[in-house]
Amino acid sequence: MIDSWRAALPFLLAVLFVFYFERASRRRGLEPPGFRHPARRALGLAALALGLAVTAFGPLAAIGRPEPVATDFARVAGWELFAVHAALVVTTWVWFVSAYGGSGERFASQLGFATRRPLAEIGVGLLFGIGAWLVVLAAAWAIAVVVSQLGGEEIVPKRPPAAVAWLVSQSVFLRGSLALSAGVVEETFFRGLLQPRVGLLASTALFALAHLSYGQPFLLVGITMLSLLYGLLVRWRQSLWAAVAAHALFDLVQLLIVVPSVLRQFGGFFAE
Repeated sequence: MIDSWRAALPFLLAVLFVFYFERASRRRGLEPPGFRHPARRALGLAALALGLAVTAFGPLAAIGRPEPVATDFARVAGWELFAVHAALVVTTWVWFVSAYGGSGERFASQLGFATRRPLAEIGVGLLFGIGAWLVVLAAAWAIAVVVSQLGGEEIVPKRPPAAVAWLVSQSVFLRGSLALSAGVVEETFFRGLLQPRVGLLASTALFALAHLSYGQPFLLVGITMLSLLYGLLVRWRQSLWAAVAAHALFDLVQLLIVVPSVLRQFGGFFAE
């Protein structure tokens, strides 16, 4: 019975959120013209619900289960690392085509890519990304110190998640591609599609939930802070380009420099 509820929970939450999404979009004057047709509305909202169930609410089903160890990922193929991003791409595209048709100009304007100076926005994002990385790193360290002093040392992670530890053993090309994919795909979905329609806080909550599968709740503090910063950056720049650059840069630094350095310092994969 518990397993049945665990499996059904992501889909129930996704359906509830889609109802909220639709009402919030209408309240903000962002109801798509294509949704005047019942079939297109049903298709677009069903795609959004399914995508959210798999990517954002899906990790909730793993709560209470043992955290995977590094060896659990030994049979994972490189292309499987992009499965979640592929699901977000399909979700975004089906929703957009149902809502607005296939116009590239509409895609840019409705999902945050319309700007006259994309290269300048990318430059702003790279500078912002460096600053955000330093701010989040300092804040996470300070919070960890406070939590430890208050007797909560056991909840402060002593090692990176097994998934991340395994990932940094992969090729530089694969890690770089994954970081760039995360910057483009995740920002398009969470900040381009969701944030204008449900707000900064709701889109940030879903972004954090999507990263719950790391199995270390403390890491959600940094992830939530980053999501808020990227959301505020989108509000400031009125486009996604800067947030895409900042997000991709952060992931590149983490996957290519920071986490590998930590693992080398502690002698490779952490013992389970």
